[in-house]
Amino acid sequence: MSNVTEIYGSLVFNDHVMKERLPKETYKKLSKTIKNGDALDVDVANVVAHAMKEWAIENGATHFTHWFQPLSGITSEKHDSFLNPTGDGTAIMTFSGKELIQGEPDASSFPNGGLRATFEARGYTAWDPTSYAFIKDEVLCIPTAFCSYTGEALDKKTPLLRSMKAIDQQAQRVLEYFGEGGHRVITTVGAEQEYFLISEKDYEQRQDLIMTGRTLFGAPPSKGQELEEHYFGVIRPTVNEFMKEVDDDLWALGVSAKTKHNEVAPAQHELAPLFTNSNRAIDENLLTMEKMKLDASHHGLVCLQHEKPFEGVNGSGKHNNWSLSYGSTNLLDPGDNPIENLRFLVFLSCVVESVDEYQELLRMSVASAGNDHRLGANEAPPAIISIFLGDELGAIVESLINNEDYKSAAAVAMDLGVDVLPQFLKDNTDRNRTSPFAFTGNKFEFRMPGSQVNLSDANTILNTAMAKSLKGFADAMEGVSAEDFEAKAIAYIKKTFTDHQRIIFNGNGYAGDWEVEAEKRGLANNRNTAEALPCLVAQKSIDLFAEFGVLTEPEVRSRYEVKLEKYNKLLNIEARVMIRMARRTYLPAIADYAADVASNITTIKSALPNSDLAAHEALLGHLTSGIESAAAATAELVKIHDAAEAIEDGQEQAYAYANEVIPAMDALRAIIDDLELYTERNYWPVPTYNDMLFYC
Repeated sequence: MSNVTEIYGSLVFNDHVMKERLPKETYKKLSKTIKNGDALDVDVANVVAHAMKEWAIENGATHFTHWFQPLSGITSEKHDSFLNPTGDGTAIMTFSGKELIQGEPDASSFPNGGLRATFEARGYTAWDPTSYAFIKDEVLCIPTAFCSYTGEALDKKTPLLRSMKAIDQQAQRVLEYFGEGGHRVITTVGAEQEYFLISEKDYEQRQDLIMTGRTLFGAPPSKGQELEEHYFGVIRPTVNEFMKEVDDDLWALGVSAKTKHNEVAPAQHELAPLFTNSNRAIDENLLTMEKMKLDASHHGLVCLQHEKPFEGVNGSGKHNNWSLSYGSTNLLDPGDNPIENLRFLVFLSCVVESVDEYQELLRMSVASAGNDHRLGANEAPPAIISIFLGDELGAIVESLINNEDYKSAAAVAMDLGVDVLPQFLKDNTDRNRTSPFAFTGNKFEFRMPGSQVNLSDANTILNTAMAKSLKGFADAMEGVSAEDFEAKAIAYIKKTFTDHQRIIFNGNGYAGDWEVEAEKRGLANNRNTAEALPCLVAQKSIDLFAEFGVLTEPEVRSRYEVKLEKYNKLLNIEARVMIRMARRTYLPAIADYAADVASNITTIKSALPNSDLAAHEALLGHLTSGIESAAAATAELVKIHDAAEAIEDGQEQAYAYANEVIPAMDALRAIIDDLELYTERNYWPVPTYNDMLFYC
C-alpha cells in the first residue's frame, strides 16, 4: 500500500520545495509572481534555475524540457540534458535562468493555421511559473507558453492565461463596489476524466481503433448497459491494479486524484481530481491522460479516450467544473440565503448573461469529430447550450424577473424511515445530467467537453465571456453612490435575468419538444462541428477576444483554420480506414463463410437429396445479398469521399464530410454490422463488442 502523504508531490517543484530551497527574498519575489501575476526578473530566475536543477538531479533527472501545448491540443516536449562538458574530459551539470525562462523549439511543424510559413521555423517557449515544474521519466518538465518569432500565440496555454488575467481585472472592479480587495480572483477547474479500458490483444486486432480511436464497425453487444449494473460496481482486479498505479503516479506529480469508479457503460471508468486554478488543472488533466495511456500498457490494457469508441453505449466526457475563487472565498457559493447574497446574485447574473451571449462560442469550444458522436444521448448533453439552475435558484430568478416576493423553502431533512440511519439535509438543487451547463451547489459543471479535448479552449471562452459581463456590470455602476448601489445593482440583476432568461432551462434536454422550444427561444442548435466552427471567426467573437487582449484577429482565424483542418483530416482518415477494412477485412471473411455455407448445402444435398435446406439457403441468400450491398455501399462511400476530398475550401469540405460522407459511412456500417450477426464466430476477423467490452 502506498504511503500517500510521503509520495504526494514528491516529483513537483512546488511551494513547499521552493520555500525550503530558495533564499527567503527570492521565494518572496517568486511567490508574488505566482499569486499576483507580478513580472519576474532574470536574477530571480537564475537563483530558481539553480535550485530547480539541484532538486531535479537529486530526484534522478538528467534532462529538462519546456513542456507546452501546441494547437494540436496535446503536449509537446524536447529534452536537453543538464550536461555541460568542461574541456578536460569531464563534465558538469548546469541550468541557467535563461534556459528556464526561454526555449527555442522548431515551430514550423506544429499546427499554426497560417500564422507561420514552413520556412519561418523559429518559435519560443516561455516559462509559466504559475504551474509547477515536475519530473517525469527522469526529465524536469517546465510548463511553458509557446509563441512564434513574431509573437503570436501558437498554443492553448497563452490565451487561457490572458483570459484569466481579464476575468481577474473585471472581477476586481466588481468587488470594489462591495468594499473588498487585496486578493487575486482566479478561475478554478476540476476536470472529471472518463475513459474505457479494453484488452491490448483485442485492440491490436482492430485497425479502426488503432487508426481512429473508435470502432467504425461493430454490432451491439448481447448485453450493453441496460441492466445498469456497471455504474459504481465492483472494480475488476486488473482494472483496480491499473487504477492504483495511476493514483501513485499522479499523486507523486501533485495531481489530487480523488475519486475513481466504474462508469455507466461496460469497460468504462472515471477519475476525478480536486479542483485547482484553471491553468494548473488543465496541465494536470493532460498529465492524467498521458499517465492513463502509459500505465494501461503495464497491465495488458489499452486506455481509450475517444468520446465514442463504442456505439450504443455511453460515450466519454470530461466534465469541466468551473468556479471563481477570491482568496478563500468561492464567489459562486450562494450561502445559506442566496436571495440576500447580493454579491452572489451579481456574479450569477453575469454567468447567465455570458453563457447566453456566447452560447455558440461555448458550443464551438467542444466541437470535434469525436464529440459529434457523443452529444445528445446516453447522459451526454445535447448540442443546444442551456443553463440548469435548480429549484431554489430558478425560483429566485423567477421572483426577480416577475417582481414577486421570494419565500425561501426551509431546509428539508431527509428521513429514510429507519431509526439507525442518520437524517441529513437535502441539497438546494438536484443534478441534471442532460444539461450542458448546470449549477451544482457552488460551481457550474460544463458537461459538453469530450474526453479527448484540451479544456483550455472552453475555459478561455468561458473566462473571456464572463469578463465581458463583469465589465458590463462594473461600467454600469460607475458613478453610483454607495447609498444607491444596492438598488441599482438589484435593478441591473433583474434586467440581466429578464433579458437572458431564454438560456435557463431546468427540464429534460433529451425531450423531443425541447429542440422545438429552444428554436422558439432563439437558441442556437449547431448539430455538428461543421456547423459549429464558423462562429469562431464571426465579428462578434473577434471583437470579444480583442477587447480583452485574449486573442488577436490573426490568432482567432488561425485557430479556426487548425480546428477545421483537423476535423477534415480526421474524417478523411476514418473514411479511408473504413473503405480498407470493408474491402480487405470484412468482405473476404464473410465471403469465406458464405462459400462454406454453400459447400455444406451442396454436400448435404448430395448425401440427402430430399433434405429441407430452406434455413441454410436463406442464410446463404442473406450473406450473398449482404456482400453485394456492402460492396455497393463501399463503392458509394469511395465516390462520395473522393468528391469531398477534392473540395478546396475547408469549410465547404467540412460540410461535405458532415452531411454526405458520414451518412455514407453509417450506411456501410449498418450492412456490415448486420452481417456480423449472421457470420459464424470463427470466421469473424476482429474482436466483437461482446469480446471487447466484457474481457476477463
